Amino acid sequence: MDNLTTIKQRFSIIGNDPGLNRALEKAIQVAPTDISVLVSGESGVGKEFIPKIIHSQSARKHNNYIAVNCGAIPEGTIDSELFGHEKGAFTGATTTRKGYFEVADKGTIFLDEVGELPLPTQVRLLRVLESGEFMKVGSSEIQKTDVRIVAATNVKMEEAIQKGKFREDLYYRLNTVQIDMPALRDRKNDIPLLFRKFASDFATKYRMPPLELTPEAIQYLVNYPWPGNIRQLRNFAEEISVVEKERTVSLEKVQSYLPYQNSLPILVNSDKSGNSSDHLEREILFKFLLEMKQDLNDLRSLTLDLIHNKENISSGNQDILQRVIREKDTAETDFSQLKFYPKEDTQTSIIQDYDFDESDFEEVKEQDESLSLQDKEKEMIQKALEKHKGKRRSAADELGISERTLYRKIKQYDLE
Repeated sequence: MDNLTTIKQRFSIIGNDPGLNRALEKAIQVAPTDISVLVSGESGVGKEFIPKIIHSQSARKHNNYIAVNCGAIPEGTIDSELFGHEKGAFTGATTTRKGYFEVADKGTIFLDEVGELPLPTQVRLLRVLESGEFMKVGSSEIQKTDVRIVAATNVKMEEAIQKGKFREDLYYRLNTVQIDMPALRDRKNDIPLLFRKFASDFATKYRMPPLELTPEAIQYLVNYPWPGNIRQLRNFAEEISVVEKERTVSLEKVQSYLPYQNSLPILVNSDKSGNSSDHLEREILFKFLLEMKQDLNDLRSLTLDLIHNKENISSGNQDILQRVIREKDTAETDFSQLKFYPKEDTQTSIIQDYDFDESDFEEVKEQDESLSLQDKEKEMIQKALEKHKGKRRSAADELGISERTLYRKIKQYDLE
């Protein structure tokens, strides 16, 4: 069995992050067994290396290894792809076809984006895991297969189970051993190494001198959030290697390719885990708090000025002025202690904490409500499609979502 260093060299894995090393060591350790493995991690972190490592270090390494992207196969044909079909089973089935589980017999099958599987297909997969049995579409004959299953997902499976989108019994069958791949933003020390490797590869590919970054530019890459993870870093390295004529790139140039967008990349990517509304709420709430803080400071300044000049104040404003004076210290900077409230009562709870009438912030609320996640999401999808000239797979990779999700969004926003 190969050691960690050999595995990294064999599969061209760059980095020394403890989280990455732990994931690779775990894969090497479970490889000789036949237990099922679930690889978790965000889109673009390199989950596809784990099943290849497991297969190469197992007794099945001389048999077939098949990788299946469950999110890219239409729901109507996925059973046929996985389990095969008989001639005449459905319109267009002109011949009998073997499925991946039959072809991968005695080998390993990698089910990427397993969280995207339809519920009926999940039932069939559970049967394979429990007994090794399956039936082709349109057949009543039971067939046997002996496969090692490694699955991967960037969906939060516990939430998918709660929402009824994934079977709990299947999850525990797949998750005999779980391997977590760290996000690129959690591997800060590996980012310069990865960029240099990608820049060197593209310099060789396009026959040009390798690109170099200034120290400030490198630090910017280290601190960048990388919502698309390694895939995004590789795409960035290729783009900047081809476009830039100067071989030494400054911080300003890097920023023009990678502007900070505090919320949009995360919002789009979070659609897969069902948390986009939570992210949106936090971003909107944060903006609301900043605007409210500014309003409070302005109001306090005006009030103190009025009191200092001893101008006449209407009786209707006496209570408000006294309250501002009484809470002056709290209103200045004490926003660090604020906590997020449940979604259904977020804004009213904040307003009640500061003892202001909700109508006092009507203008701020109207600005807040004008923010639209759908508009921003639609804009991001349009830009990704335009950038990749309509190539949906590339656009989905750029956005950090599955092709199936992108297809659904294109239809939803009428972007055909």
